[in-house]
Amino acid sequence: MRIDILTLFPDMFHVPLSESIIGRARKKGLLDIRIFNIRDFAENKHKRVDDYPYGGGAGMILMPQPVFAALEAVDAKSSRIIYPSPKGKIFNQQLAIDLSKEERLVFICGHYEGIDQRIIDHWVTDEISIGDYVLTGGELPVMVIIDAVSRMIPGVLGQEESYTDESFYSGLLEYPHYTRPSEYNGLNVPAVLLSGNHQNIEEWRKIQSLSITYRMRKDLFEKYIRRQDLSKEERKLIEKFFKEYLKEK
Repeated sequence: MRIDILTLFPDMFHVPLSESIIGRARKKGLLDIRIFNIRDFAENKHKRVDDYPYGGGAGMILMPQPVFAALEAVDAKSSRIIYPSPKGKIFNQQLAIDLSKEERLVFICGHYEGIDQRIIDHWVTDEISIGDYVLTGGELPVMVIIDAVSRMIPGVLGQEESYTDESFYSGLLEYPHYTRPSEYNGLNVPAVLLSGNHQNIEEWRKIQSLSITYRMRKDLFEKYIRRQDLSKEERKLIEKFFKEYLKEK
């Protein structure tokens, strides 16, 4: 996948997108990430990229000219162009999966009070919010979206199970993890995980996912149990959870 990032602060991306899983994916050629400084495309003498909003109001607005020029220079017209914005649709795992199927993504990092609406109207295909709060600029949301999307690209993670078992992928939060030693400061690993019985372990993990989701995110839990595509085995586990877990509580 090719990813183009248009930003006023390119240095913010160099380390985060060169380390860990994303860094290795870039070295393997699975990700081609290119970073462009919007200021380089400004045509005025002082490379100014912002101006006061028409109609008055606080703050500055990113002007259309440098952003239009940058998008034209990278030939973005046929790509999926994403603008992180508090007004956008909430980013979630399903959207990450959908975006991972694209051959190319282009991100516009806003700053100040936002960007000229004509940029959005003419270029942007997706306005996306990573949560109900406001950040200084679009750089951090872009990193979050790239990280989540990259994990879904075949070959980026070592094993498919690395993400299919994770929180939100199945619709539930992930089960607890334990590692060596089996006892530490009087705290023990659940016996089922030491049993070697993979069927029991798998059932325990699914029940734990149901339990954690029920306690932490009832909205996700209710949505999950109403799904029409659940298998008979999954429905049996839900029944077992209601009978045994809720009874204990």
